[in-house]
This record gives sequence, structure tokens and C-alpha cells, in this order.
Amino acid sequence: MNGLKTVPLRRRTFLTGMAGMASLPAIGFGVDRAAAATPLAQISLSGPPAGPSITLAQAAATGAFSKIADKAAFNVWRNPDEVRAGITSGQMSLVVMPVQAAANMYNRGFGVRLVNTLTNGLLYIIATDPSLQTVEALRGRKLAVPFRNDTPDLILKRLLKAHDIDPEQDLSLDTTGTPVEAMQLLLSGRIDAALVPEPAASAAIIKGKASGVTVTRVIDVQKAWGETMNVPPVLPQAGLAVTEAFFEDNGNLIPELHMALVEATAAVNAEPAEAANNAASALGMPWPVLKEAIGYSNLAATRATKAKPEIESLLSILADSDPGIIGGKLPDDGFYAL
Repeated sequence: MNGLKTVPLRRRTFLTGMAGMASLPAIGFGVDRAAAATPLAQISLSGPPAGPSITLAQAAATGAFSKIADKAAFNVWRNPDEVRAGITSGQMSLVVMPVQAAANMYNRGFGVRLVNTLTNGLLYIIATDPSLQTVEALRGRKLAVPFRNDTPDLILKRLLKAHDIDPEQDLSLDTTGTPVEAMQLLLSGRIDAALVPEPAASAAIIKGKASGVTVTRVIDVQKAWGETMNVPPVLPQAGLAVTEAFFEDNGNLIPELHMALVEATAAVNAEPAEAANNAASALGMPWPVLKEAIGYSNLAATRATKAKPEIESLLSILADSDPGIIGGKLPDDGFYAL
């Protein structure tokens, strides 16, 4: 579809420089692996230019998908609207997406099921002023936020509400189309802070250092969420979703697909330099940025049913004042594919 970058998943590339920085685009489950079904001819996976997609690239580079499909392709989506369009049009069947968006689509009858979660949260508020270390410190400041009315924006606004901060009155929010646009606004001095996921936070820090600007992760949003909401500091922010059509035709492959991502996640966390090398070309990002980002991406492949308590906690808090955010209610057990 338009806006998607397709990359063969088995390609390995050694990117060691920072060239191209300015143009950056914005879990254990036991199965009988010997009894896995005959691999498909090809599968296509889609994901954001963000931490969980490093896991997909790692799985591909090490042949972890070979028991699932003879060939695999990876499509990079740039904003959540592309995901919704891709799922409804049938162009995407295996896609890493925000859990909140997947729940919304499931409840609205679009047949989206969640296989697993692939991060425990990768959102940070970055700033050039190191004193902005609390949510309260954001009062009166100008803050850039990507993706209006999608997961990062919803999480931030719920945090602000909990601190009695009105985003319309008590600070200035500048919505951007991508995390990289938010990062660039910060580096240009046009805003005070930016809410971004990894690897955009790492990109800002590295690019800022190269140009003499010190950028700091002033607020770990996962920790701020836990402290504010009195819950564990975990945001099961994104995971692998599967369409009903794929699930009905190939449900027997779902456990094997999940196990490939379990192994890949362990490898990424153990060897971030190698994983960054495997993912640089696929994500279109410099190797040093991805290597740095892995340590802050909280990558963890957790099957959806095991992550259900954390998922329901997040969704309940986000939707307490607007149930429409998740399609009117918590998704039932049918949402959890594994």
C-alpha cells in the first residue's frame, strides 16, 4: 500500500555511520514444534519503525520464521491510520500495532486478534532542559506529541488528567505526524519537550550530541504511569495482531510464530549490536540509533493471555472517561489469540 516500505527479511546490513540521520522516518509458550504444520509459501509482516520491529528483523535474519514460511516480507508502516487501512483492506494480516488500537478494532467487529505483546513500554519525554523531570514540570511548557488521538497521545493526556493538568489550558501541545517530526522540533528549539517512543528518543540524543545540543530522557513514561496510577510500571503498548482470516486459515501456525518472536526477543536483548545490524536496513535507521534504543525499548514477547491483566489495566485506565477509545468496553476472551 502507499507509504509502506517492503524489505526482504533475510537481508543483513552493516551500517556503522550516522549518515541519513536527518531523514529518519519519523515470552514462553510450550508447543510441539516437531509437529508444526507445513510452512506457507510466504508471509508478510508489518510493523512500525520502532523497537518491536527490531525483534521481527532479528527473527528473520536468524531464520526463525523458516518453520512458518519459506519466504517473509516486512512492511514498515508510518502511522496508525495506515494500519487501520491495511487491515480493513486485507493488505495486512500480521501486524505489530498498538494494543489499544487492536482492542478498538476488535470491539468494532474488524476481526483483529492479539497474539502477544512485544514491549512493556517504550515512551519517553525528552527535553533539552534537564529540570523537566516530572509531569508537573510540564505546566506552561510547549510539548510535541505524535499521532493525535492514538496511543502516545492518549497515554499522555491520561497522565496529565491525573495530575490535574488541562492540555488545552495549562500547556501547549503541538501534534506531529511522526515521532521524528517531534524530535526535529525539539532539536530546532521550537518546543520545550517531546513525547516520543524508541528509537526516536535515542535518535534525538545522538543527533543532538553531534550538533552540540544535549537532549535528555527527562521522564520515563512507564515509571511515571506506574507511580501516578499506582500500578506496575508496565505499558503493554504494542504487540503482534492477526486478522480473523489469517487466524482461521493458519491458526495452527500461531504458536510457532510466537515462539520465533520469543527467541528473537531474547537474542535482541542479549546482543543489541548484532540485532541493530540485522534491523538497520529493514527499518531504514542508522545502526548506532537502534543499538542505543534496544536498551530502552523494554522488549519482551509475552503471549496475549499471559499479558491480559496488564492489558486490561492499561485499557481500563485509558478508557475511564471515554470508553470509545477501546470500542466501548474491554475486549472479551476472543481478542486473545494465544
